[in-house]
Amino acid sequence: MAHSQQAIEKPVYMFCYFKDNGQDGLHLAYSRDGYQWTALKKDSSFLKPTVANDKLMRDPCIIRGADGLFHMVWTVSWNDRGIGYASSTDLIHWSEQQFVPVMADEPTARNCWAPEITYDGKTKTYMIYWATTIPGKFTTTDSEGDSKYNHRLYYVTTRDFKTYSKTKLLYDPGFNSIDATIVKDGKRFVMFLKDETRTPPQKNIKIAYSNSLTGPYSAASSKITGDYWAEGPTTLKIGKEWRVYFDRYMDHHYGAISSTDLKNWTDITDKINLPTGIRHGTIFQISEKELNALMKL
Repeated sequence: MAHSQQAIEKPVYMFCYFKDNGQDGLHLAYSRDGYQWTALKKDSSFLKPTVANDKLMRDPCIIRGADGLFHMVWTVSWNDRGIGYASSTDLIHWSEQQFVPVMADEPTARNCWAPEITYDGKTKTYMIYWATTIPGKFTTTDSEGDSKYNHRLYYVTTRDFKTYSKTKLLYDPGFNSIDATIVKDGKRFVMFLKDETRTPPQKNIKIAYSNSLTGPYSAASSKITGDYWAEGPTTLKIGKEWRVYFDRYMDHHYGAISSTDLKNWTDITDKINLPTGIRHGTIFQISEKELNALMKL
């Protein structure tokens, strides 16, 4: 019986995000349809950042692991060679926050931005990936970024969030790129990423594909977002419909697009309603029981 009960339980979607500069930490909002999102705990913080010099918690990414735990990574600082990590059983009580020095072997690395986690069921490993600028590494696009930033996407893998593989380059699409988010789609992996090229400006979301989580990934698609600057994509697939939510940061509000084939996209920004001031976050699923506990706070 338990199994059939589970099958009819409708998913609860959870959006983790930050506000302002990320100094107050983790915010959560929930939705049952992916359109209307309601902030929890009066939109106050669930977890205050404690690691790294800047003690920020920007760009939080939470996934539910194969171990049943919620695993979170985040950007700790504008200029640091590591990321933040913590885990939780219920999104309320969190483990001690850790600073994971993923770019310690690159002494000139300027930053580690917007880390995310994707789980690979085949290899039973988690891949953590983020964007870093290493000056002089990709000289053809050195002038493309703001303030001489020229990012590419890097990764480590782990089974237990205690030991990590050596950092490697995940994707060089031939342009300055940040904010990758990767989801499994059948047998392949789909990466949404931001083209960060400044001159001439791109500042849009593109897609790449791979048969393996760690790559190699295909050439990036043409842009899927419109004539505005977009960053921090996160995705939700409901039935056959893909939805991509992103920060239209120059317009100071979120946007969203939808597609059934990942090629033809419809703007659904006017259908979504998100908490005021929401910045770069990710979507994951929780149970009704877990939501009830969060709503009591």
